[in-house]
Amino acid sequence: MDLGKGLRTALAKLTGRALVDEAAVKEFLRDIQRVLIANDVPVKLVFELSKRIEKRVLGAEAAPGLSLREQVVRAIYDELVALLGEKYEPDLRPRRLVLLGLYGSGKTTTCGKLAQFYKKRGLSVALVCADTDRPAAYAQLQQLSAKCGASFHGIEGEKEAKKILQRHLPLLKEDLVIVDSAGRSGFDEELVKQLKIIVEEVKPQEKILVMSADIGQTAARQAEQFNTAVGLTGVIITKLDGSGKGGGALAACHAAKVPVLYIGRGEKLEDFEPFDSKKFVGRLLGFPDFEALMEKIKEAGVQAEMKEQQMDKLTLGAFYSQLKAARKMGPLSSVFGMMGMSDLPPDMMKTSEQKLKKYEAIIGSMTQHERDNAEVLRKQKGRIERIAKGAGAKPEEVRELLTQFEKMANLVNGFKKNRGLRKKLEKMMGKSGVDMSKLQGMMGG
Repeated sequence: MDLGKGLRTALAKLTGRALVDEAAVKEFLRDIQRVLIANDVPVKLVFELSKRIEKRVLGAEAAPGLSLREQVVRAIYDELVALLGEKYEPDLRPRRLVLLGLYGSGKTTTCGKLAQFYKKRGLSVALVCADTDRPAAYAQLQQLSAKCGASFHGIEGEKEAKKILQRHLPLLKEDLVIVDSAGRSGFDEELVKQLKIIVEEVKPQEKILVMSADIGQTAARQAEQFNTAVGLTGVIITKLDGSGKGGGALAACHAAKVPVLYIGRGEKLEDFEPFDSKKFVGRLLGFPDFEALMEKIKEAGVQAEMKEQQMDKLTLGAFYSQLKAARKMGPLSSVFGMMGMSDLPPDMMKTSEQKLKKYEAIIGSMTQHERDNAEVLRKQKGRIERIAKGAGAKPEEVRELLTQFEKMANLVNGFKKNRGLRKKLEKMMGKSGVDMSKLQGMMGG
C-alpha cells in the first residue's frame, strides 16, 4: 500500500468509529507506524512522530474547542509537514547550477524540467552537457533543449568535461546555466574526481543532487556522500509518482539536513514543481489545500451555527443555510476527507456533488414562507411544479428533497424536544470520547 492510501485508510478507520477513546487513538498510531515504516520512513523518526501526535491528541497539549477528529487530522498533518521539511521558494536571479546524481536518478531529464520551469518564469536558459561517460547523454540533453526552448552546448564524443566547459562557458550569456554532470552506477573516487573538476570550472551558485524516490531512506547516505565531496545546496527527488518509498526519501533528506528543492512526479517536462511539504502532505491525506479547508470549515461552522440558534425547529431555510455552508468548504472530496472518506468512488462523489447543487437550486426557488413552512408544499401541487420549473428540476426531484428533509426534520425536532434524552446522550457520549456539539451541529441543534 502506498503512503497516501495507507494514511487515508488509517484515518478513515479512526474517524469512522461510532465511539472514539484513548484505545482507539493508540490503535490509530500503531496503524500509522506500520504505514510509515512500510514506506521506508526511518524507524526512529516514525516513533518520535507518533509520540508527538499522542501527546497533542491525548496529553496536556490537546487543543480546546476542536473535535477529536479535527485534533487527530491536524496533528498528523502538522507532524508530517515537520518530518518532511520546509517549503522551497525558487530563486529567479541569474546564476549557474550543476546537477549531480547516479545512473537511473533521472538527472538528465531533470535538467530539461528545470530549464522549462525557469523559461516559463521569464529567464533565458542554457543547457550544457558535461556528462562524458553515458553515450546517450549528449543526444538526450540536445532533444530536451529543443523541446523546452533552451540553448544547447556540448562536444559530441569529447571525453574530457574540462575541455567542453572551457570552450562553451565563456560564450554563454543566458540568465541560467544548467550543467549536466557525469553519473555512475555507484558512488566512487573516480566520480568525485570528475565532479570536482566540473565544479572548479563552472563555479556554480548551486550544486543540486538528483535522486530517485525509490531509494527510500538510503537517500540520507547518498546525500551525505555527495555533500562531503562537493558541498550540496539541495536535492531534487524524482519518480515520486510511482514509488512507495518517496516519503522515506524526503524524510531522510530532512534528517540529513539537506533541503529538498524540487520534486518530479512523472516523465513529462511539466511533471515538476518546487517542494512544498504542506501541499505534499495535504495530497497524501486527501486535502489538496489543508489550511484553506480548515479555515473554511471554521467559517462555515460559525455561519451555520448562527442560523441554527435563530431557529426553534429545523426548516428548509436552515437546511439551505447548511447546504451553502457546506458548499463554501470546497469540493466534496475535501469535505469527505475530513470525515475519513477520502477514497470514495469518483462516481459516488460526482453524484453527491450534483445532488447538493440540485437541492440548493430547488430551495433557492422557494419563497421565504415555503422555506419556513415546508408542509404547505405537500398541500398545494402547483407549488412543487412552480419550484421545479424555477430550479430547472423535475417535480419528482422536489418531492425527493422533501422526503429526505421530512425524515431529517422529524429526527432533529424530536431530539431537540426531548431534553431528558439529550442530557443522557450528552453524558454518555462525553465519557466515550464523542464530540456531542459536533453531533448536534450535524443534526441542526
